[in-house]
Amino acid sequence: MDKPYALAKSERLSSLSAVRRLFKDGASGFVYPFRYMTIVEKSATPSVEVLFSVPKRYHKRANKRNTLRRRMKEAYRLNKASIHQHTAECDKSVDLALVYSSKEVLPFNTIENAIRKILAEVSERI
Repeated sequence: MDKPYALAKSERLSSLSAVRRLFKDGASGFVYPFRYMTIVEKSATPSVEVLFSVPKRYHKRANKRNTLRRRMKEAYRLNKASIHQHTAECDKSVDLALVYSSKEVLPFNTIENAIRKILAEVSERI
């Protein structure tokens, strides 16, 4: 049974070599409060893999980092349909890293709006 709103393990970017390549060669951008990096490639099997990061530099307490990471994942999970549709139409594979770069713990609505803008910008690049 396919769950359209689930965030499966296969949708998470976990390969160390892929993460290194993304941070080294990826195109980057900024939408407050996120810095994001993307790599778009032609692929026989279209997919979107995402990495969520909240640096310890700005949020020392693990509970704050976990809260922010959960909000990021939930916002992405609810809005990922648009980017998945574009990758399927164009036969492209997308690696995306979202790095939270604000010193404040922002509410879910702000995070969700920023992720929507990021997904729209990435969809345009495809």
